[in-house]
Amino acid sequence: MSVHTPLFESEQIRLGPIDHEKDAEVESCWTHDAEFMRLMYLEPARPFSPWQVKKKYEALEKSIEEEKNLFHFRIRAREDGRLIGLAEIYFISWANAVGSIRLGIGAAEDRRRGYGSETLRLLLRYAFTELNLYRLTALIPEYNTGALALFREAGFVEEVCRRQALARDGQRWDLFHYGLLSEEWQRRAK
Repeated sequence: MSVHTPLFESEQIRLGPIDHEKDAEVESCWTHDAEFMRLMYLEPARPFSPWQVKKKYEALEKSIEEEKNLFHFRIRAREDGRLIGLAEIYFISWANAVGSIRLGIGAAEDRRRGYGSETLRLLLRYAFTELNLYRLTALIPEYNTGALALFREAGFVEEVCRRQALARDGQRWDLFHYGLLSEEWQRRAK
């Protein structure tokens, strides 16, 4: 890779900041989709109005400025600039050069089209070459088979299985902790 390789753009997607006016409406719709919410977050799902989403944006941006341990991106389709997902590197411990990573594609019709793979490649490059992190962790519920496959394909290794740590619809699910080291990523990126 060279310094001329785009950091925030790939064949189909572009990573960018929040657009307070346009994104709130779209993201509000996603919060009404239980499947998306359960794939993206471990917390209980709940719907938000566009106004509530805008308030979340304000809190998120304040946290980014104050704590300086979070990098949050919006995933946009290159063809038309529409919002298709969320991505973040969070819980960064600068002293240890470690952080966590997650991403989600909002609308069901946008999933399984390669957007997640491209986003993960961009995030890994950013985390390991720009932020100089050494290790990344991903928390993935057992029922999120797409994410499990995506992260395994990217070289993440299962490190911990918290047995039956999640409850969804009267069923217990395992929560997997996957990890990737910078040197492992570098070997695969060549």
